[in-house]
Amino acid sequence: MSDPADLQATLVDFALAELVRQHRESFQPLWSTDSWAKLLIWLALNCGCSGDQDGLRAFAEALGPVLSRRLRRVFFERELVDLDLQVMADPAEPQVLVLPLGPGAGPLPLERAATALERLGLLERVAAERECWSSLERALSIPWRSAAPGAGSPPVP
Repeated sequence: MSDPADLQATLVDFALAELVRQHRESFQPLWSTDSWAKLLIWLALNCGCSGDQDGLRAFAEALGPVLSRRLRRVFFERELVDLDLQVMADPAEPQVLVLPLGPGAGPLPLERAATALERLGLLERVAAERECWSSLERALSIPWRSAAPGAGSPPVP
């Protein structure tokens, strides 16, 4: 990592991820595509882009798909260190994933996952029936609550 270009790229990546982490709670409603869009608009405007459709499109193209995916993942994931859990709740995905942060034995306890979801304001947005929650080795896959069968995305309050 002695190449200055590599160091600059790492610094920019780190700074962007921290910027997203620090401001993601500001864009309501949380856990929605609207909040994600508001963050992107905020970033675009602060980068000097116009707020019209052409300016926003140019900003999205400049981000590119790789950086956009990375920022979106940072935007929709949370680490709850005291519960030793990571929650990935992107409304574009069909389910919320709850994963343990550290090593451990056995499946993830449903109550611990429910505590994490409640703390994040997600419990009322996922399937309430615990039999719908799927254990994937040590992780849990929890479908979003939907108005219609197979809708796959959470309702926006």
